[in-house]
Order: sequence, then structure tokens, then C-alpha cells
Amino acid sequence: MATETREYKVVGTRPIRHDGVDKVTGRALYGADMRLPGLLHGKVLRSPHSHARIKSIDTSRAEAHPEVLAVVTSADLAPTPPTPQMAVLGSPISENILAKGKVFYKGHPVAAVAASSPHVAEEALALIDVDYEPLPAVTNVEDAMREGAPVLHEHWENRPTPGGDSTEGRNIAGFEQHRFGNPDAGFAQADVVLEREFRTKTVHQGYIEPQNATAWWAPNDRLTIWCSSQGHFGVRDSTAKVLGVPVSDIKVVPMEIGGGFGGKLNPYLEPVAATLSKKSGHPVKITMSRAEVMEATGPTSGAHLRIKIGATTDGRITAAHAYYAFEAGAYPGAPLSGANAAIFAPYNIENVQIDSYDVVDNKPKTSPYRAPGAPIVAFAVECVVDELAESLGMDAVDLRLQNAAREGTRRADGVMNLRIGAQEVMEAIKAHPHYNTPLEGPNRGRGVSMGFCRNNTGMSCVVANVLSNGNVSLVEGSVDIGGTRTAVAQQFAEVLGIPVENVIPQVADTDTIGYTSNTGGSGVAFKTGWAAYEAANDVKRQLIERAALLWETTPDQVEYADGALRHASDPELSMTFEEVAGVLPQTGGPVVGRANMNPGGSGGSYAANIIDVEVDPDTGKIDILRVTAFQDVGFAIHPSYVEGQIQGGTAQGVGWAINEEYYLNDEGAMANSSLLDYRMPTSLDLPMIESVIVEVFNPGHPYGVRGVGEANIVPPLAAIANAVHNATGVRMSNLPMNPGAVSKAIAEAGE
Repeated sequence: MATETREYKVVGTRPIRHDGVDKVTGRALYGADMRLPGLLHGKVLRSPHSHARIKSIDTSRAEAHPEVLAVVTSADLAPTPPTPQMAVLGSPISENILAKGKVFYKGHPVAAVAASSPHVAEEALALIDVDYEPLPAVTNVEDAMREGAPVLHEHWENRPTPGGDSTEGRNIAGFEQHRFGNPDAGFAQADVVLEREFRTKTVHQGYIEPQNATAWWAPNDRLTIWCSSQGHFGVRDSTAKVLGVPVSDIKVVPMEIGGGFGGKLNPYLEPVAATLSKKSGHPVKITMSRAEVMEATGPTSGAHLRIKIGATTDGRITAAHAYYAFEAGAYPGAPLSGANAAIFAPYNIENVQIDSYDVVDNKPKTSPYRAPGAPIVAFAVECVVDELAESLGMDAVDLRLQNAAREGTRRADGVMNLRIGAQEVMEAIKAHPHYNTPLEGPNRGRGVSMGFCRNNTGMSCVVANVLSNGNVSLVEGSVDIGGTRTAVAQQFAEVLGIPVENVIPQVADTDTIGYTSNTGGSGVAFKTGWAAYEAANDVKRQLIERAALLWETTPDQVEYADGALRHASDPELSMTFEEVAGVLPQTGGPVVGRANMNPGGSGGSYAANIIDVEVDPDTGKIDILRVTAFQDVGFAIHPSYVEGQIQGGTAQGVGWAINEEYYLNDEGAMANSSLLDYRMPTSLDLPMIESVIVEVFNPGHPYGVRGVGEANIVPPLAAIANAVHNATGVRMSNLPMNPGAVSKAIAEAGE
């Protein structure tokens, strides 16, 4: 459903994706497909301990192996000059690449070898002797914050905590507070005040392609890296820091990527492969196993939350307070800012306080996961809002609509809303047949939840080369995840009025295209699409000049429309895009359009779910019966890809809600590090997810685009919890809601 009607010819249509044939025929190359002359294979030795001091590392036996050509430890990485910030906030990125001094999680890299085959490399790891001093581990956020908890980073000892006490909270890496209005007065005005506590577990992004990297440090001292990442410029810059070389000495070639969801933003293998290559003189490839992916790459945070919301009897929310502590894993960096932006974003609440903590513990350093932080806090808030509606005797959507955020209201993290779609999404729920169709049968329930992601932007570069036959080579710097090549090409083609099939989009390496920020934050269709729009206008301007030259007139006498040029005063003079492209040599040479941008105005996205469930009262098993997923997308450039994003994010949210968690044994080791034991939902676990596209045009973009990749994962967690309550009368406050947890809650409620 659209709030504004706009007529376009290319954007808003559903063309076949440009890279589709390559991917379905196997011609597309992924990182693990790299084959180079003299290629060696690398393997990484990882810590068996969750927390230990490294007393010594002896690599001599491995180095003596005749088929081992290189061994590296943290001593082979560039020394990082200490800074005041580092002394306070943690350790350099290199220490997560190869541990130095201590290991902080099982799977923490300690050393690596390069050998003639993967099997020899794996065997050689056993020849590296590491003397560890095991230390007590802490593997959840509440234990990490307790007085007397094992301390991960001793150099934080004298760092003041948010309360000013330097002797406690020594695992607290950061604190953010947002406060406006008068929360105490707001709660005093409320007739009903609910305060509830919630807990969530660590979960992984679950991309199907493991991390990989191939590096070749050539004799001319220039390094080339081939990898699957969400941002090859970020990989280049991070690797340069770890290796202590200029960014100009590194070229990163982006391969196709088999999923990421935020988990492939940080480098893990690239600096290791590069250092092995330099020491051996050969190209080196390293590919993670599935267990390594689960144990040693960045999942998202587990969390502990307390949410307090007050409202009057007529349904006006008067105040809200949130406390939450997020796990950062071994090093600082929990997604507090994304959580703070999202937590109360669907609502206009005049009195708010948010207290949020970034806490380290003995798990892998967290990485972004699709709307980082937002699903966790929305789970808690939307459960409380649902219970508040029940307490007030109100319809759950009516309560939300009455308090909906609108243009001109202020978000809880202080941002003033521009044009947003919260109200329109809520109205779409209220009007949908799913919401208005009775749900029949025992042990069945229906739940509703809202979600939000602020979306990001960033620097982006696009170069368009007009070819002599009227096609265009469109070179961009954004890694393609989910069909962004086509979405960017559509925005380019719309400006010029040419078929999108005549545009040839390709993702270039770091030497070939200008700096482009990561593919993340739902930003590519926005920022790189806008860059393509500007590059197309640059092409249009140049073609007008060429036509003016041919017709011996001035550019202001040349009109461009629908893929053709014509003389404003002489309608008989006209040329198609293809015709003018064919005479470029006679009019001055090639036409190359370009754009370099760092645009603002990305605009947040609102999403919502209606989910029906059936709960087996004997086993606690939740069956998902029906899902309708709504999202304000601004304008759907390629509706099929938008629907796919909505469906994919919703599926991941369902898994987060009912199945997924890091299960750690008493030693802090992950006990379910395979996809057999780490239960992500499959097609057998889900019904068809109906996507409802809501279009509230974003005035901050030429085509009204908002990001669509992330907000959709946010609502399922609370929607399922609310549905379970509707089915059983039990409110679930901890994730995941697996059969054991649900059956236990039902049993306790019946006591």
C-alpha cells in the first residue's frame, strides 16, 4: 500500500537480477573458489580455554615440518602504539586476530600455519606447544557485572564505572544514558505501571558460507586479498592497521558472498592469511569450518533487561524507563546505540530514561546482526506494551496507534522524527484480514508486535561507462547482498529512460572504485542507488552537450526524455540513447558519469508482525501457523527483493524466538557448534510468510527509498511471545521459547 502515487518505468518493477544466471549455474565465484599458482592452505590454532593466560608459545616443531612453509603468532603482527583510548576501552583489533597475552574465549586464535595441503596444515597445529594458565571464566552478562567476577581486562582496573566507583563493575566497557522529560513525574501521572524483567541468549547470524580469505603478498611488497565480506574497503583498512602497512599497499577483491547479516563486517582471517603469505612467499587460503564460524566469529549479544512503562486509564503512555546490559563478548562493542534508537521508537513518549551497559565476558567479540540491538529491546518493550493493553482492557493495536510516533515527535535517543511510517504500519495491521479473522481451535494464540531500525548510510561511489552500442557498464563499490546490483541499476536506468537490461552492474575492487562504506545498515539501495542516480544525471548532462555539438546549438536547446534527445526548436532533430552513444568518438570521446556521495536522510523503517501459533501444552512445542509481516519501505525499488528481505528477516526472528541459543558447558565451551545442534528454522518449521509492503515516501531520497534489510527481524520475538500468552495464559520473558522453557512456564503457572 502506498501513501503517495508516483509513476516510474524502471524503479518499482521486477526485472530478473543481473547476476542470477551466474549464481544458478555455478559460474559465480565465491571466496573458497580461489585457485592460485603455488597456493598453500592455512589453518588456525585456537584456544581450548574460555579464559587463560598464555605463558609461552613454542612453534619450533611445526616449523621443522617439511611441508609447513610458515607459522605465525601475534608476534608477527605489527605492534600497535598504545593510546589513552586503548588503555581505557580495551585492546587493539589485532588481539582478536591472534591472541596476545591472554585468550578470552574458546576458539580465540593463537597461531596459524601454512602448508602444502589442508590436511598437513591441520596436523601441524598439533606440533605447536602452548602453555596456558587457565583462569576462571564468566559467560553471561549478569555474572560478569557481579562484584568479585573474574576480570577480563586487568588494565581497566582504575577506570571509573558509571556510578563513579573504580573498584566494581570492572567488566563494564561502556555506558550510555538517554533521558528527556521527567520520568518520575510521568510515572506519577500513570494509573497503571508495569515493570518486567527479560533475558535473551547469544545467537548467531547463521550465514551459509563460512568466512574465508586468500592472500598473496607479492615480491613487490604489494598485497592482494580475495575474500567474502560485507565491506572490502573496511577489510583493507583494518588489515592495513593490523599489518602496519599503508592502505595503498593493499588491494581487496570482493568475491560473491553467501550471506552475512552483519557478521561479515569484521576481519578474522585476512591478516592471518596475509602474514602467512609474506613469510612463505606463496599465496595462502584459509577457510573456516562451521564449528570455527560458530565459536570464533561475532554473534550478537545476550542481554538482561528491565522495562518499566506507565499509562493512564484512557491509554496514554506517560513514561518509560529501560535498563539493559548487553554482552560485548571478549572486547567492547555491544550494539547499544542501535538498541537505544529502536527501543521506544514506535511510540511518542514524553518522559523517558534509558540506561544501557556494554559488558565484556568470555565469549567471541560480538558483531552486528541485522538491526543490531533492536530485536532484543523490542522483545522486552513489545511484551510489556501487550500486557499493558490487556491491563487497560484495550485492543493491542489501538493502544499502539493512540501512542504512535509521528513526524515531529522525538525518538527516545533524542533524534527528531522526520517523515516516518509508524502510524501507517499500525493502520495496515488493523485493516488486514489476518488481524480481523477469528483464530479458532484450542491452544492457539495470536500476537502482534512492532519493530524499528534506524537504517544507515555512508560514503559511496559509482562510475558509469557509456558503451558504443548504448549499453552502460555500471561500476560500484557496494558488495551485493540480496540483489543490490539490480536495485542500483534500476535507479540508474530510471534517470536515463533506458531498459535496466542495458545496464551491466559490477562490484569493483578497492583499486578500481572510490571508497564505499560497508554493505550494512540497510544502506546500499539508499546511498549507492542515490550515487547511481547522480551518475546517471552526469551522463545525461554530457549527452545533452554532445547532441548540442552535433546539432550546432546550445545545451539549453536540447531536451532529454524517455531515453532520447531532441531539439527543442526543431522536432525533426532527435536521437535515441543508443544512437548518440554510437557517435561519441566524433563528439569528443568517451562519456563517463560518476558520483561520489556521503548522503544523509536515510530515514528509519518500521515493521510489524501478526503471528498465529499453536502450543502443545504437554511438550511446550510452538508451531507457527500463520505469519503476516508488514514494513514501511519508503518506496520498493524491486518489490520482489523487498518481499524477500521481509520474509528472510522474519524467518530469522522466528528462529531467535523459539530455537536459537549458544549452549555453553561448565567450562564455557559452546556445545552446539554445528548446524545439526544449533537449530535454525527451515522450510519445514515455517508457513508461507505473507509480506505487506507499506510505502511512506522518504523525502530524503530521490526515489523515496528507506532501508529494507533489517527492521523485519525485530517484531517476531515479541509477536510470538504475545501469541504464546494468548494461547496459554503464560507470559514468556526469556529467550529462546523452546519446548522445555514453555512447558516449564506452563507447569509453574499451574502450581
